[in-house]
This record gives sequence, structure tokens and C-alpha cells, in this order.
Amino acid sequence: RKQGVAYKGREIVAFKSSEKPGTIIIKTDERALYQVLGNGKAKRFLVAVGKDGFSWSGVARIGMKRVNPTWTPPPEMIERTPKYAKWADGMPGGIPENPLGVRALYLFNKGGDTQYRIHGTNAPSSIGTAASSGCIRMLNNEVIELYSSTPVGTKVIVL
Repeated sequence: RKQGVAYKGREIVAFKSSEKPGTIIIKTDERALYQVLGNGKAKRFLVAVGKDGFSWSGVARIGMKRVNPTWTPPPEMIERTPKYAKWADGMPGGIPENPLGVRALYLFNKGGDTQYRIHGTNAPSSIGTAASSGCIRMLNNEVIELYSSTPVGTKVIVL
């Protein structure tokens, strides 16, 4: 995020793509998620992406979606941040501390659940930065919009 430039929310932008409408393309270097609309247009959302050493790229599909998702930190995260151990069996959804926010779209590939998500956040100031352990964070009001317009099976490309 450029210093001093406030994020004004999602925009419809010019976007050339051969991908079909609905496809999600995440450009980690731009900290942006694009939802292809077709006809040379896309919705652009500012997002937080994986911090150094945690970013990734590839193609996935939305394998499932959840409202007020339970957050279960993986063992590696608990090792890095021991205070998360109390949530090893899952932090309930719908509480302000839950880092997944109000919605989660679960990314799957041929091997199954990638453990990566497109989700809301309890840290809105992180949007536009490289701050996550590889997940794509969105503002809660914007992940609700994306969630409602993205069916299970949607293709997701992370660049």
C-alpha cells in the first residue's frame, strides 16, 4: 500500500484476461484480488498477502465456504506463536478475536485442502500489506460481497 493513500474500497477496473467471468486472480505484488467480470473489466479489492517466506503462487479452486468460520491454527503456527496453543482445537467463529473474520473461502487443489483461505480479518489495518501466513485477507464487508458472488468450484489463480 502506498503511504498516505487511503483505500477507498473495491473498484471496477479495466482488466484484460482470458479467464472466464467469476475467476479470482490474486496479484500478490499489487496486494490486489481481482474478480473477473468479463468484457475487459474486473472488481479490484485490496488485500493482505503472505509475508516474506509465506507467500505462494499457483492455481486452486474454492473447495468450500463458511460463514463465521472456526479458526484452527496449524501446528507450525502454534510452534511460531505459542499463545495460539489454546486454540489448537479451534477458535469459534463469530467472535471479534477470530482472525478469519466473518467469511472464509477455502482453497483446494488436486491434493485437497491447501490450508490457504481467502478470508475476512480482525486486523483491518493489515489490508494492503504482506502480513499473513499465506492466506489472503480482505476487509470483512468486502469478503461478504466476494463470498456471495463466488460459488464453490470457482478457479483461483495466485500470481
